[in-house]
Amino acid sequence: AAGSCRRRRLAPLNEDNGRFLLLAALIAAYLSAGATVFSALESPSEAAAQLRWNRTLHNFSRIFNISLPELRAFLRSYEAAMAAGIRVDALRPRWDFPGAFYFVGTVVSTIGFGMTTPATVAGKVFLIVYGLFGCAGTILFFNLFLERIISLLAFIMKACHERQLRRSGLLPPNFRRGPVMSGAGSLVGWKPSVYHVMLILGIFAITLSCCASAMYTAVEGWNYVDSLYYCFVTFSTIGFGDLVSSQNAAYQNQGLYRFGNFIFILMGVCCIYSLFNVISIVIKQVLNWVLKKFECRCCPKCHKSSARLGRRNAITPGARLRRHNISMDADGQYDSDTEGRRLSGEMISMRELTASNKVSLAILQKQLSETANGYPRNVCINTRQNGFSAGVGALAIMNNRLAETSDSR
Repeated sequence: AAGSCRRRRLAPLNEDNGRFLLLAALIAAYLSAGATVFSALESPSEAAAQLRWNRTLHNFSRIFNISLPELRAFLRSYEAAMAAGIRVDALRPRWDFPGAFYFVGTVVSTIGFGMTTPATVAGKVFLIVYGLFGCAGTILFFNLFLERIISLLAFIMKACHERQLRRSGLLPPNFRRGPVMSGAGSLVGWKPSVYHVMLILGIFAITLSCCASAMYTAVEGWNYVDSLYYCFVTFSTIGFGDLVSSQNAAYQNQGLYRFGNFIFILMGVCCIYSLFNVISIVIKQVLNWVLKKFECRCCPKCHKSSARLGRRNAITPGARLRRHNISMDADGQYDSDTEGRRLSGEMISMRELTASNKVSLAILQKQLSETANGYPRNVCINTRQNGFSAGVGALAIMNNRLAETSDSR
């Protein structure tokens, strides 16, 4: 059992890699389950539609005395015209300024409806360069929106928390925000719960989708379910393109409708993006919980045996080195003689004691330097971490501003 635990610790599969592989396996299973369900739901309808189309095609060819190859060639030309944006019914121009603005908005937000695509080589090359910087800037905008909406929700929820504490008598009635806040023990380090934030964002997203669906039902003439479907596909930037708003040639109050459509899409994409990131934090917590369930059962026995060995030593700076997680590459690795004496329970060598004193001195110097430069004293001193150890992007924002996202939860 001890050998298996030792092999487990030597394996390159750390917690991050384990979480990544577990998530990849769950996504693969999720995709397979979704493909099975959609295949069972949509495949019969597709087969029936194909059968009806073949029957209609043969009947048209027989009634009007047109050969099937000529008829199929005509239909291919019609498909090419549809791809170019030409329709039988009168539609709005695709490449006037409002249409082009609608197109670039779907590009940088990664919605990509597909109802308008550049046909020239120059337009396609420009789209590559334009989308590279446009998509990057829009993702940055979404992250900044996420940071501010989380800050706003945290401010509101903290005010509600303070009000609740006043009602329960845990805060004095004359409590004010500011330096006095450090004296209130119940508010020190308080952060809003990720589950409460997820609930608020979910309610806001549902309300926004319902309002936008009511507008699309009244203006576009869709039924309410199709409008809700369009809102989710658009706000989540999936963008199938089977339903696209603001494509008719004319609307009643056309300018007002275009403005409302733009606002709904902008707010919907930002809100759903924030909601997706909060849900991803919850999924990460579930993965951490699953990984803890998969931990080796013999590890407590190994910890007990190592603890018994540790009690036999009068001084164990090796444990201090592991707690502070300081790299000792400059002083070299422990030799076999030192390692053998430490594991056998004997007193440590003078070399290890000197190394421990050097580490303590380095920690003290680092703390003094950080204090002199205005950094907090409880900054984690870990020379092995890099700039990405705390996470980047939306995950880092969520971890810094919400509770129940640390590894200890």
